Amino acid sequence: MADLLSTRDDSENEQLLDAYSQAVTSAVERIAATVVKIDVRQRLAPPPGRGGQRPPMEIGGSGSGFIFTPDGLILTNSHVVHRATSIQVTLADGRRTIGDLVGDDPDSDLAVVRIAAPELTAATLGDSHALRAGQIVIAIGNPLGFQATVTAGVVSALGRSLRARSGRLMDDIIQTDAALNPGNSGGPLVNTRGDVVGVNTAVIQGAQGLAFAVAINTAKFVAGRLIRDGRIRRGWIGVAGQNVGVHRRLARAYGLVQDSGVLVVSVEPNSPAQRAGLRERDIIVSIGGKAVAAVDDLHRSLVDDGIGISLPLIMLRGTDRLELHIVPIEQPHAVL
Repeated sequence: MADLLSTRDDSENEQLLDAYSQAVTSAVERIAATVVKIDVRQRLAPPPGRGGQRPPMEIGGSGSGFIFTPDGLILTNSHVVHRATSIQVTLADGRRTIGDLVGDDPDSDLAVVRIAAPELTAATLGDSHALRAGQIVIAIGNPLGFQATVTAGVVSALGRSLRARSGRLMDDIIQTDAALNPGNSGGPLVNTRGDVVGVNTAVIQGAQGLAFAVAINTAKFVAGRLIRDGRIRRGWIGVAGQNVGVHRRLARAYGLVQDSGVLVVSVEPNSPAQRAGLRERDIIVSIGGKAVAAVDDLHRSLVDDGIGISLPLIMLRGTDRLELHIVPIEQPHAVL
């Protein structure tokens, strides 16, 4: 009897492994033709030196990307192509072509590149909001120059925050244990149907099983803006803030849907915040009709659609609830 049960268990394990292998290979077959290798020359700021200005330096770099429209638009990471003086794209079938930068956004580490080539296969973009922790995901890219490398793992966590190279906090980040290495940047993270659910963006050096991808729903929004405008316009109100709790009594008394907000640590002179009447120690709990429970909520509320428009801002000053009106302005490198 024991031998019979052991044989049955082995058979079931083999079936499970076969199903897993089939899921991964099917996903790779769907996405592989869309994945590209990107080689760039990038200009660096000249190093300080004596005896006059030194000429700018150029270095070579590479990364990954994937075609997401049949007419040759490619999604990749901003840090792969930022300040690129030349971009060369190698397709999955070995063809090479020149890439033109449509736009890049260091704050979300996303960029769009355009190529002109016939018979292109476009990836299917999925819905990252439908992801669940533990779900199987597959990464494909060109780590360390090894083209079309496939790794698989699971979604380790959702909704992570990660600091972009620009210093701004990226939210809605997917954490996965699918192995990533330098050169994977910009490649797709896909589900078992082969639908892209994320854009691989970062690993933590020295850590095992910690890799991150920008959610594809974020990438859809950013790519649309980059295609339309070539850049992302973000609003700025001129405050430095930090997350802070709101006393439950105050939250109940004023009908707040959250028990936290953004504490104003400082206000920039001649900023929209100063003109509106914001002060240090005020707690912002809503802007533009949207609840603000944390700094990230404030980031999301300050999108390009609100620039130059008077927005209602609700804040707590001591135990008082006050409503002001604030007009965000554009400032590309602002945090808030």
